[in-house]
Amino acid sequence: MKKLDNLYEINEVELKHSFYDACSDKEFREYVTNLDIKEDILMKYTSSLEESFLEYKNCKKCPSLDKCKNKVKGYTYTALEDKGIIEFSYVRCRKQEIVDLENAYKENLEIFEMPKNIKNANFKDIYTDDKNRVPIIKYFKEFIDEYLKENNPKGLYLTGSFGSGKTYLIAALFNEMAKKKVKSALVYYPEFLRSLKASFNSDYSVKFDYIKKSPLLLLDDIGAENCSNWSRDEILGPILQYRMENNLPTFFTSNLTLEELEKSFAITSSGVDKVKARRIIERIKQLTKTLELISKNRRN
Repeated sequence: MKKLDNLYEINEVELKHSFYDACSDKEFREYVTNLDIKEDILMKYTSSLEESFLEYKNCKKCPSLDKCKNKVKGYTYTALEDKGIIEFSYVRCRKQEIVDLENAYKENLEIFEMPKNIKNANFKDIYTDDKNRVPIIKYFKEFIDEYLKENNPKGLYLTGSFGSGKTYLIAALFNEMAKKKVKSALVYYPEFLRSLKASFNSDYSVKFDYIKKSPLLLLDDIGAENCSNWSRDEILGPILQYRMENNLPTFFTSNLTLEELEKSFAITSSGVDKVKARRIIERIKQLTKTLELISKNRRN
């Protein structure tokens, strides 16, 4: 028992020595003093307190979140007192809180089979050196005003050249609407059809109903899919019909004009059906205003 007591005393001396040595740094001493915790408790956590203090100093000198030096970017390893003991946890710094708040609107956007960075599309990044974009930007302003007045504005069928930025433009609009707490879904249509077909035995209905009922919907690159009776008559047709009946703004991007799209919808592996193709196009016309964007390929 005496040996155990001696070991305890040695450990106690080592803890004190380590703590007082750390406290020789004036800033560290001020840091632990502000914690308002008894010294005999503090000295048990010297190494963790030093780590916490280092991250605290990093935060004080941090110019921006991108230059964060802490182990977990945007967070500070922090000492917290709880009933006489110290607990350490990662606490969001103010800069991270601001970023989280600024990005909270992105929860209002659902992305299906599209690059996740499309959520970063922003009006301020839209190229203003292209006069062909002016009618589209004017339409966006009118759409936002009318939507917020609950006037049921039409969506947009945006056709034009490859790589001209059609998808980005509409994504920027949806991001702006998301900031106003309007939910939307952005769907890369050809891949979505493949994904939907593969989900017959799982979440088919959930996926289908979600995009059908989304307050705002973008069907991106329509006409690029392999048209079939199923995709045209059982998927696209019911989506458009539901959205017409419920005044839900619907947007499309395509490299095809509406006339070209109609020809594409008319031909399937089962043969030619101009009547059903015409029915789809008429629904799109009921839902949208058509604009064209012919511009240089900005993907290069």
